[in-house]
Amino acid sequence: MKQIFLASASPRRVELLRTLGLTFEQRISTVAESLFGNPEPALLAESLALAKARDVADREGKGLVIGADTIVVHQGKILGKPLDREDAFRMLQMLNGSQHEVISGVAVVDADNGQENSGHEVTIVSFRLLSEEQLKSYVATGEPMDKAGAYGIQGIGALLVKGISGCYNNVVGLPLTLLAEILEEIGLNVWSYIGKEGRYAGET
Repeated sequence: MKQIFLASASPRRVELLRTLGLTFEQRISTVAESLFGNPEPALLAESLALAKARDVADREGKGLVIGADTIVVHQGKILGKPLDREDAFRMLQMLNGSQHEVISGVAVVDADNGQENSGHEVTIVSFRLLSEEQLKSYVATGEPMDKAGAYGIQGIGALLVKGISGCYNNVVGLPLTLLAEILEEIGLNVWSYIGKEGRYAGET
């Protein structure tokens, strides 16, 4: 079996990937997201995911590298991670009481032969209408600070969400069904690992 690397600093993606029973190691990509322009959101998410995977594949020189990137889009505007608490509150005010899209790009690069594939997943998220005091209370938890759109649906941010249409794991940061399809196209059948204990070797 090829060695597998996850090109992401996200502990949430680590936990999601572990559910597939794959043995993998985490690597942190050095790709600067600020270097990318502002094309169509789905293409941006895919481009970033592929750039992260290529970056780690170039450094490792072997194995399958998984890259991912998640963005939030509200009325055509892309929301990244907040710069500070004021920025987080501003984003949450924009999303408050309305719908937005969560788009995750996923890419896999085979560093042994250069083969690569990518795709994206879109989920519609509906926010409850909350008061400014409630939004400020959420910002004060610190949870929004490292998350696109300034919230985490898998944490306290679940209280903000009225409902979703689409893949839940996509909102967390890694759409597993899409990833499995991409891995299978590359040549790794994840079903052969179902029921076996996976191993996460940690970050290096």
